[in-house]
Order: sequence, then structure tokens, then C-alpha cells
Amino acid sequence: MALVTKKGVCRINEYHILVEDEERMRKLLRDYFKSSGFDILEGENGVKALDLFKNNKIDLVILDIMMPYMDGWTVCTRIRKSSDIPIIMLTAKGEEEDKLLGYELGVDDYVTKPFSPKVLVAKAKALLKRSGVEAKTETRIKDFNGLEINQLSHEVKIDGEEIQLSPKEYDLLIFFANNEEISLSRDVILDKVWGFDYYGGLRTVDTHVKRLREKLKHKADYIVTVRGSGYKFEVR
Repeated sequence: MALVTKKGVCRINEYHILVEDEERMRKLLRDYFKSSGFDILEGENGVKALDLFKNNKIDLVILDIMMPYMDGWTVCTRIRKSSDIPIIMLTAKGEEEDKLLGYELGVDDYVTKPFSPKVLVAKAKALLKRSGVEAKTETRIKDFNGLEINQLSHEVKIDGEEIQLSPKEYDLLIFFANNEEISLSRDVILDKVWGFDYYGGLRTVDTHVKRLREKLKHKADYIVTVRGSGYKFEVR
């Protein structure tokens, strides 16, 4: 389960909740949402989900059905007793009866695994927009000493001049920028940027880093090679 909040909203401690018992999937979704301007609280089971919900101001809930200790149906029912915040259900089941039950319990949208994380983010944005929760523009623009990344327009500029990146080069830069000063292995980068179901080799990472550095010109040294591991984004 994930509890989700949009960055920049003028309320204290508001989050989106992501509740998913599979750690790899949970962390993949967390990174997708964070790169899109969301703040995330994670829960690996239903009991943890309700605890997070009770102790934080939550904007949206992404809730898996099959979880330890307390299933998604129960969590949804308890949340609905006190809140009408948007809820998206994740499940491996695709039966019509499950979807009908979810809607009867107050689920706003329903996503069947396997699914695209980008589609899930788009659904979350649509629900939040309808509920009146949107991110402020200024929280989506980052400036690293002249390297400016605008996540709203997907523009990247160096000293005011826009540079053209491929979609994957842009995703890679966003992942680096959101993990500044953190050493990232090639395995982690491949998993988070290309997805857990990508079967390409680790050389894919090196190839894209090389191309990205070329386009970053004199800002290329922001991407530091970590010997024997991977890379780190470090503003110098």
C-alpha cells in the first residue's frame, strides 16, 4: 500500500500511501511516483497501512488486495468509515466480481497486475486533480548550478539553453537528480529506470550514461563513476 501526497501542497505531513507486500514492486512504484513529484509513505501490510493512515494526512491511497495480516478489502472498508480520499486498488486478479466488490466498497479506480507504473501515476494524477490536490509548479523545477530540470514540461536546460534528451536519457537524469549524493549500482539503475521486467544487460546503463554525459557538456562531471559499483550524481 502506498500513501501518496503531492509535493508543494500547503498542508503539513500530507502523503500518498503505497501499500504493497512485494518489496521490489513497492520500491519501483515509489521511485516512479517520487520522480513525478509525489511524497510517498510505504506499507508492506494492511495493519501498517492503517497505522500510517491514522497518523498522517493522506491525499491518496494505492492499495494491494492480497496482503499479510489484513487484506485490502478490510483496509479499504476501514478507511471509508472516516475518509473519502481517492483509493486505487492493485491486484493480480482480473475477475469482474473483484472489481464490482471494490467499487461497492468505495474504490475509485482498479488496476490489474501486470501494469505500467506510468499508467498508475497517470491515474493517480487524474484522481488527485478531480479531488482538488495538485502540485505547485516550483516544486517540480530543480536547478543544480545551471543544470535546470523542469519536470512539468520535461525540459532540461544548461545555463538557460535547452538540450534535447531521449525519453530514457531524461528518465535516467531524473533518477540521478532525485538520488543526489547516493552511490547507485548498475543493477539498481537498470531496475529503477528500465523496470524490473527489463531483460537487457548492464551495458545498457553505461551506454546511456555515456550519451547523457555528452549532452550535459560541461555539467557531465555531475555524474561520477563509482569504481566497481556504478554511478553517483554529485554537483560540483
